[in-house]
Amino acid sequence: MRDLDLSNLRLFVTVCATRSLAQAGAQHHLVGSAVSKRMQQLEAQLGSVLLARHRRGVLPTAAGEVLLGHAKAILERADSAVQELSGLSSGIKGEVRIMATLSAILGQLPDDIADFLADPTHRQIDVSVTECNGREIVRSLRSGQTAVGLCWDREALDGLHVRPYMQDRLIAVVAPHSVLAHRSQCSFEDTLDFDHIGMPASTALRQSLDQAAVHLGRVIRYRMNVTTIDSVLRGVRAGLGLAVVPDSLLRNVSDGLRYLPLIDSWARRQLVVCSRPPQELSPASQLLVQHLEAVGLRDLAATTSKSSVGLQQS
Repeated sequence: MRDLDLSNLRLFVTVCATRSLAQAGAQHHLVGSAVSKRMQQLEAQLGSVLLARHRRGVLPTAAGEVLLGHAKAILERADSAVQELSGLSSGIKGEVRIMATLSAILGQLPDDIADFLADPTHRQIDVSVTECNGREIVRSLRSGQTAVGLCWDREALDGLHVRPYMQDRLIAVVAPHSVLAHRSQCSFEDTLDFDHIGMPASTALRQSLDQAAVHLGRVIRYRMNVTTIDSVLRGVRAGLGLAVVPDSLLRNVSDGLRYLPLIDSWARRQLVVCSRPPQELSPASQLLVQHLEAVGLRDLAATTSKSSVGLQQS
């Protein structure tokens, strides 16, 4: 049997959809007799009667229904291949909306997006970022309001496509003259004896810390609530209190303050890239997710390497 002709399959699908040889011919710029002849050729090739005339028009037979399902799948795959190859040659177009936690935005996410957009094949892709807490991100992903989210893996992520992005650890930032300054690490409970400088109450970090304090039967005393990491550090430097922040926000900071890793198990955190299943994403969103996943794999490899070195030295 000769290979099936895609144009005949596409014409067959149109005939089934319109229930008319004439209407199908009009859509494909063919006369009705030409459509009839090509359908007869398709039937002869497959050795089955595919179409039958009824009062309601031309309808697929049982064999025609089987072919119809396969034809739609074949044509969808062919169209997808053409679209993907076209994207490689001319660059994929599209807009991608990201919702991310404050920690991701203040961390390396802007640099990673800039690297993605610097690729010449991505020049026709627009990326926008909105700061939200984890619950809002998951809700927006499930409702289809956003394509890609970055949040902590403690959220309810079942049913979503989830990959690791970045690991960090919460640390206490204290002034050099602080009672805690001589330590190399401390527990979160140790920090509760002092005033804190905190981020806004709506942030995932603030909510996580407040919840941890409640579990200890304590309350965090906030002397200042600020919106930027620079303001946090200025408050600590002025001696107004200490701050608990992710170490990822301070990797490029050197200001004479003391950074004490928290020994609590929950202080080690995993930021993840989450989205709906890849097949439900636009080509532009798929590319960005793949880029962020690759970043996550590099970060995971680097973290594992550092852990191995630490174990060898100990």
